[in-house]
Amino acid sequence: MRGPGARARPPGARTARRRDRRVYTRSHPVLFALLAATRRRPVVRLGRTVLVHGTDACRQALTRLPLDRTAAGTTGGAARELSGGGALFDEEGRGHRGARRSLAEDLGTAGTERLRPVWQEILARRLAPLADGREVETAALARELAGATVCALLGTAGDPAAVARAAADAAAAAVRDHLPGPRRPGTARAAARATARLEELLRERTGGAAEGAGAADGAGTPDGAGAPEGTGAALRAVLAIAAVATTAAALPRAVAWCADAGLWGQAADPAARETLVDELLRVTAPSPVLPRRAAAPGTLDGCPVRSGDRLVLVARHAVGGHRDAPGCPAPAPAAVARLVFGAGPHTCPGARLARTQLADLLAALAPYRPVVVRARADRRAALPAWRTLTVRPGPAPSTPRRRMHRNEEGSTHPNGVHGGNGVHGGNDRNGEAP
Repeated sequence: MRGPGARARPPGARTARRRDRRVYTRSHPVLFALLAATRRRPVVRLGRTVLVHGTDACRQALTRLPLDRTAAGTTGGAARELSGGGALFDEEGRGHRGARRSLAEDLGTAGTERLRPVWQEILARRLAPLADGREVETAALARELAGATVCALLGTAGDPAAVARAAADAAAAAVRDHLPGPRRPGTARAAARATARLEELLRERTGGAAEGAGAADGAGTPDGAGAPEGTGAALRAVLAIAAVATTAAALPRAVAWCADAGLWGQAADPAARETLVDELLRVTAPSPVLPRRAAAPGTLDGCPVRSGDRLVLVARHAVGGHRDAPGCPAPAPAAVARLVFGAGPHTCPGARLARTQLADLLAALAPYRPVVVRARADRRAALPAWRTLTVRPGPAPSTPRRRMHRNEEGSTHPNGVHGGNGVHGGNDRNGEAP
């Protein structure tokens, strides 16, 4: 039973959630069945694994509990194995802070604005068929957008589509090797091979990256043209993997939610769009599970945590994404909604860019009010995502027909007979529609 403070579901929310649930059940069914079975408690211990579902407990784990960035089974551990060490996700101390600071600058307000024309051109080209009433495949659009953005950020001349494919393959292999659940043999080797292909694609540098993000940080140098300062091949690959996986997961799922839940009116309103973006990212939680490992003992919501315990932070549950539909009239607090991007020193540096990309996509789609015509979940993807999500223009919003009087058009009132000069002989009150 929903409590008195719970928000009412908007029309179509049940349809939207039923469709969105498919990306979980088709990609990682065992893992998400386990998480669903334990989500009623904020923290659950299963042996040396601690499942963290609660909002406060998740924030405490990210801001107060020392975490081991390099442990096996964590994001940093996966990055270390893929890159050979020294990647952003597993660095320590001064090196970690410096790399994050440099990347945050490239993905901040100015950096995002430099990158924006890259994806706006793709949106204009890819969405043009909607103007003619034709279909558009949004999952392919998201992959191209992600690949092109990564290439522009890193100053590489690699083919965006090839970069996106290689990054998605590396992410899928790495995640399946580290998340709980059955593992296919050879996933670690597959991840290493995919990462090597990706590094090769990213190696070709643009000749003049003066207009690309981070160009001032070493354009034309062997190690960092167009990329954050000091960025080597390994870090470039890890950044590409993270960006492609999250973008390819987030954008089509948000489109499906808008189409199924009837949110295009809010998407078309510049005043409501920013809140809608936060709410859609909260509900879809592109990275629904954050694997970490405790580096020191502590407590989470009263549950003792030992050094070395594996932590599974369920961001989707922490922000209420499994329960509360997007609610722009009564949205979740920003501190809760944006927990999907982490908290404190563990906040994702690409959060601003992700929100801007989604806002631009919604603004471009809103005039067509698209509906979903085909959807197929991606069973191989690192994150819950659509392999295909095809949309076509939807019907124009219906407006209530105004009931007219005889003295205006000479028509007959549907609920009664008019007298002369517009005087009702029917059942309407005060001469107005009910």
